[in-house]
Amino acid sequence: MRILFLTHAFNSLTQRLFVELTALGHEISIEFDINDSVSVEAVELFRPHLVLAPYLRRAIPETIWRRHVCLIAHPGIVGDRGPSALDWAILNGEAEWGVTVLQAEAEMDAGPVWASETFPMRVAKKSSLYRNEVTEAAVRAVRAALERLPDYRAGTWKPAPLDQSAARGQRRPLMRQADRAIDWSRDDTATVLARLNCGDGFPGVRDSLFGQPCHLYNARAHAATGAPGELLGRVGEGVVRATLDGAVWIGHARTPAMGIKLPVAGVFPEAGALLEMEALPNFSPEIRYEESAGVGYLHFDFYNGAMSTAACQHLLAAYEAATQRPTKVIVLLGGEDFFSNGLDLNRIEAAESPSDESWRNINAMDDLCRAILNSSRHLTISALRGNAGAGGAFLALAADRVWARRGVILNPHYKNMGNLYGSEYWSYLLPRRVGVERAAEIMRGRLPLGAEAAANMGFLDAVFGDHLPAFEAEARTRAEALAVATDFEARLQAKCRRRAEDEASKALDAYRAEELKHMQRNFYGFDPSYHVARHHFVRKTPHSWTPRHLAIHRELGWVVPDAEGAE
Repeated sequence: MRILFLTHAFNSLTQRLFVELTALGHEISIEFDINDSVSVEAVELFRPHLVLAPYLRRAIPETIWRRHVCLIAHPGIVGDRGPSALDWAILNGEAEWGVTVLQAEAEMDAGPVWASETFPMRVAKKSSLYRNEVTEAAVRAVRAALERLPDYRAGTWKPAPLDQSAARGQRRPLMRQADRAIDWSRDDTATVLARLNCGDGFPGVRDSLFGQPCHLYNARAHAATGAPGELLGRVGEGVVRATLDGAVWIGHARTPAMGIKLPVAGVFPEAGALLEMEALPNFSPEIRYEESAGVGYLHFDFYNGAMSTAACQHLLAAYEAATQRPTKVIVLLGGEDFFSNGLDLNRIEAAESPSDESWRNINAMDDLCRAILNSSRHLTISALRGNAGAGGAFLALAADRVWARRGVILNPHYKNMGNLYGSEYWSYLLPRRVGVERAAEIMRGRLPLGAEAAANMGFLDAVFGDHLPAFEAEARTRAEALAVATDFEARLQAKCRRRAEDEASKALDAYRAEELKHMQRNFYGFDPSYHVARHHFVRKTPHSWTPRHLAIHRELGWVVPDAEGAE
């Protein structure tokens, strides 16, 4: 079928559905919901069999839903209505939540139900729940709805009208800051975390630090205690603040003056005067190392997968320390939501010289990649529990083996960020895995890549695990089996031999110099595209058009298809 995605942005859920439905053979085109006339024009150009809205912030125009089947993927259980579905579920401590696929009608979220899926809730940030449980449930529900479409057209099946009286969900208003507000004198840790988690990603929780108004993000429980509301100290670049019965660590903040999310210590210089606290047993820092059965596991969970210059340097130090341990295998685990997304664009945007900070950041990424590539005493594995993009995807390829959880989405390209050329030795790593032609296609195409497709082309070595615990358990089993394999030494020698042969053919320094020559133009040259794109990305500027590589119906040479099957 021809399916038009009408969406506010090409976010994680939209990308996952794009990958899944394309793999099923559907032809997908995407239009950002900028205004009614643009959406109507997109439908007229593409003449879809179905309009799917994975992520909308307003109603579909009546001129579209009256003439076409329009399905909405709503992140709420049957009967839930309103724009803050997941926010309220987190704040209210729902034990179970879900996704409902509804047909668009005059009233938002009130159309007949085509499919629904539920999932158990966990204590987590809204953004994490959305990327994982909500996305998986949405994929199942959308696939079920599509399977019912032929019967709907044949008149042998009808979607169930929404019976509000029988549904567990209810209409809820847009969540306001007053609903999220923290009372530090009365709220316990669970309550504070719920309020911070339900606003994480967007819009944050309005509060104050050091006497200045700000929005708070990226919170975790901490076992310290103190007077409720008191700032107890600092762990890394975040601060620890006491609750009624414990404390929370707050990693990021946004002030009206700064306008973008940054680590608390980068927003408030006063944080540097706080006591540096030790990480406690219940608290997981951004970088953590553990060992088991001859395998070293390096966790690095950077907020939104962004790796600043300092983050890269700290991770490099942790990696180099891991290589000195009496282990045989090192597994790079990244974070649960993201393996890595490369450069920290927010910090670059906030720097005194974004060009200089971009240059420092990319060189720090390159140093880390080179250390992994040149490891001669260990076999290395990148185990992608979460998504990876841009330089983070190529950081993963620096390891000897690359495994990923089913459902992981990769964006191994840079051009969407103002025609950025990219580094991280991609010009060496990508062609040796997928070939020169496919590498050029990936970099030029700028489309998300599903884990299964990535494995089929050689980008990944293995894909397994339907959910995170299953993937991590299997990854540990495989890594520990590799460490005790009778042919371990032979594999290690073969790896070192190939690296030496590649180095003799063309040195890593040569690849890096060529890549950085292009990057220097991106950062310091006459074309400001990278800086403009980064600014709009970081500042969340609303889209004014849909990129042509997504909106294929707007490509030159697009032929209006026959009306067969379309309404």
